[in-house]
Formats: sequence, structure tokens, C-alpha cells
Amino acid sequence: MKRVKQAKTAALMLLALAVPACSAVDRAVPEKTVRKLAGSPEAVKTRRRAEAGLREVVQAYVEHTPLKLGQVVVNDTCEGGTARGWLETRDSDLYKIRCGLGITAYFGADPKHIVPVLDGILTAGDQGIPGIHFTHEVDGPIIGYYRKPYDRHDPEVPSRGIGSGSLSWDPIRDRHRTELFISEPTSPCENDPPVKRCLHEPEAATVAAIRNQYGMVFQLDLGTTYFKIMKKQH
Repeated sequence: MKRVKQAKTAALMLLALAVPACSAVDRAVPEKTVRKLAGSPEAVKTRRRAEAGLREVVQAYVEHTPLKLGQVVVNDTCEGGTARGWLETRDSDLYKIRCGLGITAYFGADPKHIVPVLDGILTAGDQGIPGIHFTHEVDGPIIGYYRKPYDRHDPEVPSRGIGSGSLSWDPIRDRHRTELFISEPTSPCENDPPVKRCLHEPEAATVAAIRNQYGMVFQLDLGTTYFKIMKKQH
């Protein structure tokens, strides 16, 4: 019994010594620090540059493809680094702050002209329009799918991925598969600058209204991490 008590005492002493020894690298970043870093001139500058770049991609689709822009949703979030885990190191353990920006653009299109719509998108990519990375060479088979007779054993895959996001659309042939249809934005729209910012442009627009006007909806998702500061390692 005496040895057990001695062991417990020794363990408590070691824990007491270890706690003060924890450096800033081991602790979660205080909210005050996160807000200060998120509002710094450097963060603001990179935030504006990142948003402008993503908006230019959306505008490229407006100007160079048959898609009709209906709504743009912007979500901008800065997060502070977490405390170091006991058993493993996570990415969130290593940074002081990380800020990410996401833009989702909803477009309308005529489902009766899905081939010309997709062909227009791929043609813009073939021409090297900045921000449009889909091409006939890589993504051409999707047009072939819509040109050939419908085969219910050949499922429709209404999406294409790119390095910084994705393009998806309402199904044309598998319209009974409602889970594939583009849905309304589901993330809560929180505004708490400089750590959270959300925009719906125009605010009153909805995916349902775009679909009712044009017949189908395309969704372009773009995202980037624009500001990150690592914890100092000792």
C-alpha cells in the first residue's frame, strides 16, 4: 500500500512539473489571438486577393460558357490551431491560424440542350480560358454518354472534379434519383468578421427558382486556403 501511494505521489509530481512546461506549441490558440491574426493587414490582403481570383473563375463561366448565373454563395472561415494531442499529431495541432475561402456558384441551363451546354464548357477549357479546366481530351466521354441512347444499366454520373473544386448538375436521364439533384445551400450563413463571413448574392435567390426558370441547375464549387501561420517549433 505504501508503494502504491508513493507511485501515485510521484506521478502527480511529474504531471505538475509537465503542465507549466507546456509551450505555446502544445496549447490551443486563444480566440483573441485568432481574431487579431484574421484581421491583420496581411490576412485581409490575401483574403481579398483569393476572393477576387475565385470570382474571376465564376465570371469566366458566365462569359465563355452557355451557363446562366443564378446565385453565388461565399463562405470565409478562419480557425485557430488546437492543442497538441496526446497520442498523435494532427494538422490542426501545428498551425496558429488557418483561413479558407469557398465559393459556390449556381447556374441555370436547358436540360433539352445538355450536349451543347457541356460542349460549350469543354470548348472554353480547350481554348485555355483561365479557371476552366475541363477539356474534350479529358472529359469528352461525358458528352458521348448524353449523345448515345439511354441505357438504364449505364448510370448517369452528373459531376466532374477539378483540382480546386468540382462541377455537378441535375441528372437528365435518372431524374427519379432525387438525391442527385443540386440542393439548396445547407451550411448556416454566419457573419462574425474577421473570423467568419458569409454572402448570398442575390440574397433572395434559391436553387429551386433557378431550376424553375431554366429547367436544370449546375453547381460550381471552388475553394482555397489563403492564409496560414504555423506554430513555432522548438
